[in-house]
Amino acid sequence: MARPVLKTPLTEYLGIEYPIILAGMGAGNEGGAAGPELVAAVSEAGGLGVLGGTGRDEESFLDALAEIRKLTRRPFGVDVLLPQPVAGLTAAEEMRGITEGPASPRDLKSLVDQRYWDWTDELLEKLGLEKPPEEENRGAANAYSGMRVSEAHIRNVIKERPAVLAAGLGSPGPYVKDLHAAGIKVFGLVGNVKTARRVNADGVDVVVAQGHEAGGHTGRVGTFALVPQVIDAVSPTPVVLAGGVGSGRHVAAALALGAQAVWVGTAFLATPEANITDEHRRHLLASSEEDTRVSRVYSGKTARAFVNPVIESWEASGLKALPMGAQGLVSGRINAAVRAARREDLSMHLGGQIAGMMNQIRPAHVVLEELVREAIETLGELQAQSKVSFAKG
Repeated sequence: MARPVLKTPLTEYLGIEYPIILAGMGAGNEGGAAGPELVAAVSEAGGLGVLGGTGRDEESFLDALAEIRKLTRRPFGVDVLLPQPVAGLTAAEEMRGITEGPASPRDLKSLVDQRYWDWTDELLEKLGLEKPPEEENRGAANAYSGMRVSEAHIRNVIKERPAVLAAGLGSPGPYVKDLHAAGIKVFGLVGNVKTARRVNADGVDVVVAQGHEAGGHTGRVGTFALVPQVIDAVSPTPVVLAGGVGSGRHVAAALALGAQAVWVGTAFLATPEANITDEHRRHLLASSEEDTRVSRVYSGKTARAFVNPVIESWEASGLKALPMGAQGLVSGRINAAVRAARREDLSMHLGGQIAGMMNQIRPAHVVLEELVREAIETLGELQAQSKVSFAKG
């Protein structure tokens, strides 16, 4: 039986069969939800798998790239975050963090107002969790060394040459020239038109416009409002639609809006290949479209996750989120206590509003094939209807 055909100019440009791109989800188990197994499964099925680079140290990052290449010879990409340096550090402290590695959590704790530590103490007591040793606060180390790790990942991407580098946060502008010289195509993820224009001017090859519905770091503008405006703003640069894609009907709608592919995260969480915990999967399957919240508690940036007591407590606290990096010092303390107690139900489980459509776990290739099949059927039905209902006089 012949494989279905669904192509756009972007699929030709990327050398893939279908306009389905795995979101480079970097939060799940260690290493992120979009790990080598899921990346390879999506690429093998005809889409573009994208590795979540966030949360991996340099050794793990290189190991993941090697593992993907063992599993597939098809094109794949890598997603990294390009955070700003930790707010509150002097230039000397910032440089020490980049060149010498992170300082101790005790040193960094002084950067955060005591009110935030009081909140963590009260929450830990309420949840019945032990206060973790300061050395267990991974959030501190990650906050302090984030730029150093991101730049190491960029260097390794240039060396290893995957098909695509996607910047999930921040502009990849300073690296575009070197990435292009290595034959790597560059994606920039955006949540508004202003940022779309900026990354387009910085030389990205593809703009991913992510709407408010999306899981993980996301903006304030809904997908249907955002995508056409981004397309108009950056044309002729191709645009990929992200946020709220869970069926082939969504794929057809994305193409109708003028997008050339879709960026899919939550739907691929509902697969055995996703590198997430069983509790995360249970949370996903049990949730409705109303069971996620956008909160700044974990990173300081707006991120959509399934509601849990940590998010509820933070939203009720009245505290203002610290800048990205510094907020990780606070949430990292909670996360360390959650890990020590093995309270997976209190962990950060990212997911989008489309979770209400996720009601079973299926292999990644089945999810992708269903997206393609239903998109083709929907487009065909619309074409047939147009001949009767919308014929021009």
